Amino acid sequence: MNEQQAVLFKDRQFGFYIYLFVESIMFATLFATYLIFTPSSGGPEPSEVFEANSVILSSIFLLSSSGTLIIAEKGLKHHQTAKIVVGIGVTLLLGLLFLSLEIHEFYKYAEEGYSIGVNNFLSSFYVLVGLHAAHVMFGICWMILLLIQYTRKIPYGLYTEKQSIFAYYWHFVDVIWVFIVILVYLPYLV
Repeated sequence: MNEQQAVLFKDRQFGFYIYLFVESIMFATLFATYLIFTPSSGGPEPSEVFEANSVILSSIFLLSSSGTLIIAEKGLKHHQTAKIVVGIGVTLLLGLLFLSLEIHEFYKYAEEGYSIGVNNFLSSFYVLVGLHAAHVMFGICWMILLLIQYTRKIPYGLYTEKQSIFAYYWHFVDVIWVFIVILVYLPYLV
């Protein structure tokens, strides 16, 4: 990467940090809303709705995906194709497993009568956790594009930028999940 490319990457990196800051404010607002409306004055309580097994399994899949992404990042530093492809591929698989569990959780809750319109607690829960799931879905699409771009042999410097910026995004999504577990689920599962 030459000096001009390095400066452009720093600009893109800074721009992405601003984006993540704005996302943090949005999630902070949704966390505040959830905490204000939970538990709700009427309708089901969180302890009636949440199940520990689902939260634990989802957490294992999503938080493990940060570890597999680190493998891809190390492969990127040392130009090791196998580490890059396997790291991104396994991260993609773990993201898909997480997303499928979240969709199943939402479906099960709705089937049990705990839909978004039942009370303020469920409304704020679905918006907060659903927005996080949408971020995971976006990340999954991004990983698919990364794999396609890597196999099409775009310039290595450009690919490095794309994967590096994606790594910031994915780790951010994982950190948000940690806050969801701590603030949303954990108080009602212990």
